[in-house]
Amino acid sequence: MASTSRRNSLQEDDAEEEVQHFDDFTLASSWERFISDIEATCRQWLADGPKNLVEKGAVTVEDSKNLFKVKYDLKNVTKSYCMEFYFQIDDNGSQQGVYDYRVIGRNCIFFFMIWYLTDAAGVDNWNTSSHDLQLCFGVKDFLLIAPQSASGVLLDTPESSKLLSSVAIALSNCASLWPAFVPVHDPSRNAYIGIQNMGTVFTRRFEADRIGSQVPVKLMHLEGLYELFVSKFVYSGVDFSMHTFKVHFMMRLTYETFTSDEDDENSDIDEFMGDKADTAEHHGSESRNKVHWDDDCPWSEWYSAEDPLRGFELVVTWADRTVENTLEMAELENATPHEAEKWILHPVLSPYLGEPSHGKRIDFSSQLLCLVGALDTSFTAQFMEDFVSVENSSSESLKTSVVIPPPTVLDRVIKDLFHEGSKLPNFTKGEHRLSRALKAAPLESLFTQFCLHSLWFGNCNIRAISFLWVEFVREVRWCWEESQPLPKMPIDGSIDLSTCLIHQKLHLLAICIEKNREMNEEFLDCIGSDDSSDASVSVEENHKVDKRRNRSSKAGLQRKRDSSIAEDTSNQLRFERKAESKNSVNQIRTDAFRRGSAGPVGTMMLLKSHQPLHAPFTQDPPLMTEDMHEERLQAVEAFGDSLNVPGQLEKDILLSDMSAFKAANPNAVFEDFIRWHSPGDWESSEPEAAEASAGSSTEGSKDKWPPHGRLSKRMSDQGNLWRKSWNDAPALQADDQKPLLDPNREGEKILHYLETVRPHQLLEQMVCTAFRGAADTLNQTNFGDMRQMTSKLEQLYLIIKSTLGVLQRNHVPDREQAVKDLRRLCVAFEHVEKLVTVAASLHRKFLDASRLAQVIFSDFYALYVPMMGINSNDEEENKSRTQEMQVGRQEVSFRERQVVSNLFSPPSANQSWRKVLSMGNLLNGHEPILREIIFSTGDDVNNGIHYAAAADVAASGDRRGEEIETHRMYVSGTSNDLRVALSVTSCD
Repeated sequence: MASTSRRNSLQEDDAEEEVQHFDDFTLASSWERFISDIEATCRQWLADGPKNLVEKGAVTVEDSKNLFKVKYDLKNVTKSYCMEFYFQIDDNGSQQGVYDYRVIGRNCIFFFMIWYLTDAAGVDNWNTSSHDLQLCFGVKDFLLIAPQSASGVLLDTPESSKLLSSVAIALSNCASLWPAFVPVHDPSRNAYIGIQNMGTVFTRRFEADRIGSQVPVKLMHLEGLYELFVSKFVYSGVDFSMHTFKVHFMMRLTYETFTSDEDDENSDIDEFMGDKADTAEHHGSESRNKVHWDDDCPWSEWYSAEDPLRGFELVVTWADRTVENTLEMAELENATPHEAEKWILHPVLSPYLGEPSHGKRIDFSSQLLCLVGALDTSFTAQFMEDFVSVENSSSESLKTSVVIPPPTVLDRVIKDLFHEGSKLPNFTKGEHRLSRALKAAPLESLFTQFCLHSLWFGNCNIRAISFLWVEFVREVRWCWEESQPLPKMPIDGSIDLSTCLIHQKLHLLAICIEKNREMNEEFLDCIGSDDSSDASVSVEENHKVDKRRNRSSKAGLQRKRDSSIAEDTSNQLRFERKAESKNSVNQIRTDAFRRGSAGPVGTMMLLKSHQPLHAPFTQDPPLMTEDMHEERLQAVEAFGDSLNVPGQLEKDILLSDMSAFKAANPNAVFEDFIRWHSPGDWESSEPEAAEASAGSSTEGSKDKWPPHGRLSKRMSDQGNLWRKSWNDAPALQADDQKPLLDPNREGEKILHYLETVRPHQLLEQMVCTAFRGAADTLNQTNFGDMRQMTSKLEQLYLIIKSTLGVLQRNHVPDREQAVKDLRRLCVAFEHVEKLVTVAASLHRKFLDASRLAQVIFSDFYALYVPMMGINSNDEEENKSRTQEMQVGRQEVSFRERQVVSNLFSPPSANQSWRKVLSMGNLLNGHEPILREIIFSTGDDVNNGIHYAAAADVAASGDRRGEEIETHRMYVSGTSNDLRVALSVTSCD
């Protein structure tokens, strides 16, 4: 027994050793190992499923949202290959076209094969995100095996057939229905061969090739292509004209609008970039006779923007229809695109929308960035003249960037600012409701126009700005000295303290110039009256006549005063008669009369003379700018809070009011002035509504007389300055008084400020004004009812306000941080500026199809807004961002087709040199740039048994009336480039 057990143990060891050294001769050859490797990889992909493949690193195919791929490197004895599996996932995360062969079993494979064929016919054959092979052969998931070589194709026909056979065997072993393709021939031909196992009976074979030149004339027309397809499934000797063949036909034509010649555009851009100042200052003059798309847009005065919509692609689709002969194909070729079932419009965006400018383009944002750089440099000098001379410049960088335009450009700028048109502009033009929150100047004002010109003057460096500023101040001084109106500035009104200081100064200067002009005209009138008067009239009489003429020059105000004087005179006479009848001791002088009265103040009476108290015409308070108000407050603080000690600036106004009150009320006393001017300083000791006294009241008066009251304590103190001023004030109406505002003094002070302003103070105001001016210019753009754009503009104003707040202080706390914030603001401005141009371009092109404009802009807005915070210098990243800027395709309704058709204007004479194609289906003279056609034919599942075994047909169930797509041909191209892809289903 022991020997037996020992022998058995030895036999088991020998058997185990034999198993360990067993050689599987089925994997002996390299190709068999290669097939096994393919099979193992496919089984793993099948087992993982689409979700796991995506989680394991499947990448999205370019230009597709739901097409993914995984790859695996294969190695043979002589070559290395790359196998890629492409699969689709729908929105729910499930794979499209999955076949569960493991559950159904072998006998039901034919059923699912039929489902695949019939389901494929219901898929959108013109899916724009489909892979090239999906479009050519009508498949979904597929394998692509290519050699890892420079060409990526198999030039050897036997090798390609052997490789395809190996893949087919591997897929058959793992019961997969995936089609497999191999690239062959020359890479330029884009040729493929492929195969698909369709179960136990059917096999599909694929072949695609391309004719790159010398396309036969017959294949340029639909009749020839139809005959080519029919020849694939009938005998070659059949006369096509005598037979009918039911063929399913679908066609898609792509039209493209003409774009301007790229060489012309590049030359224009190069010229514009080479001399920014010269071309920018032409403002669309003789140097730019070419009509641009934005010639009537608000920014066209300063620059010409590239059209963000470079063109449009229109895809016209004829749905599936059955064609039986070549005559029907000829009719389809002559059909107009308006007869097609579907129109799809695809806007082609300019590549600059998806990448930062970095100074490559000329627009507001780029020039504002240059102005911010000039602000950063302005802190290095004390006066603007220091930057004009290179030798005196303290910055070494200025010596390398001393670009100053020629004198002709400077003359054009000065002429545009000071000598073109004298009409006062509308300061509310382009003003957004948030504009006034920015401490700047109105868009049409002189200083804003200077700032916008500065953006395009030279390259907007500090030296060019200084040069222009010096000439600007010289021209302003000339207007002052010659008493010429200051253009683009109002000559009346109050000073708007919400604007920047320089605008306030220019406004006050314009008022001073106007006052000087009035005084000069009055002086000339006086001289003229002396020359024309009679020699017998005395000098004193002439003076009186001139004085009356001076009064009559202010007609409106004087008429009110004359009427009040007449009324006052009659009242005085009435009071005199009453006083005489009562033997009053306070008899009124008959020679006293009112001057400069604006009318009685209610029922108030003068205390001593018992006459109606009249309000005088007074001088307006002196106009003051922001810095003058600050000086006034400092003066008041220096005198203290007591009103008994007013400041010197207040004294002049008080004396003027007292003089005018005395002139309007000749018999008034100090208490009367207080009751009118400062009622709070008159303390009444009786009720306001008292019954009238018969013996001491005038007719119609209801007040007791005399009124009981007294001055307040501060007005009754001994040595009160108000009473002293009352005693010193002469009785002069406002017209005869010295003006409170001395135009000569204030004008010289303003010019001194302009000539000595610190560079950084000037540049800070210029930056604020330029940003507001540019934003207000964009705000004038007409972009229709696009709410996203309205909201984005409001956000821009808020960002500008928060960023520019630091520049409105007297001292910038952190210069470096402020400049960084301003540069970031320029980037934000650039994004909004791009959005505005897109919205304007769409609105102009789709005036009668506003729905299309809004949906296209909404798609672009959704793509662009997430990129607004990105500002990369990486060229690869910018390139990928540009590729992402693909606006979705929009279906065009029948009502909108005519508007879209008008976008395709007939070819011009300059475009007639293009070779005329012969493909038909013209759209306003445009031939399609691409024609795609799908021919297909099928056979009924139960129409004969030559395509399937009886057992397989029985296993499929009752599927009468369904077809197998036996032949399919996809044709695409033009008369110079034709590609044909053929798939044939056969019964093996």
